[in-house]
Amino acid sequence: MGENVELRRAREADIPALVGLIETVAAEGRWIATESPLDRERRAAGLRVRLARSDGAVFAAVAGEAIVGEIWISCDWPGLCEFGMAIEAPWRGKGIGHRLLAAAIAWARSTGAHKIALDVFPHNDAAIALYEKAGFLREGYHPRHLRRKNGELWDVISMGLLL
Repeated sequence: MGENVELRRAREADIPALVGLIETVAAEGRWIATESPLDRERRAAGLRVRLARSDGAVFAAVAGEAIVGEIWISCDWPGLCEFGMAIEAPWRGKGIGHRLLAAAIAWARSTGAHKIALDVFPHNDAAIALYEKAGFLREGYHPRHLRRKNGELWDVISMGLLL
């Protein structure tokens, strides 16, 4: 099923679908730092900025007409990139995350970046396995690091890949 998914650079016309994807994954309340309810206008404005950046890229996984996954990557420090990724639940485990991550890593290498860093929740075993398979190493554990809207404090694992 994942092989029928096209990977391409996201474009401005994709913004409503990208916002919808993040909204769907955020509503699960488990996998990404973004939480519901989403400020759709603010998220769309942020995506417009992200798409216009020369020091970043957004890739979309497209099945038919629907965007089912995305990854953004940007370098806010010279040579140090960070990324975020989201995939709709029915499309997980089909190789889309691997393909999105490979595209982001290739983009970072093409810019001359020396490292990619990320934070992941310790309960997100599938994401951690994906990152480790791609060569990312666990670099730190941060207890009670991220405050959720309900007041809970969630742990975070920092991971990095030297390019």
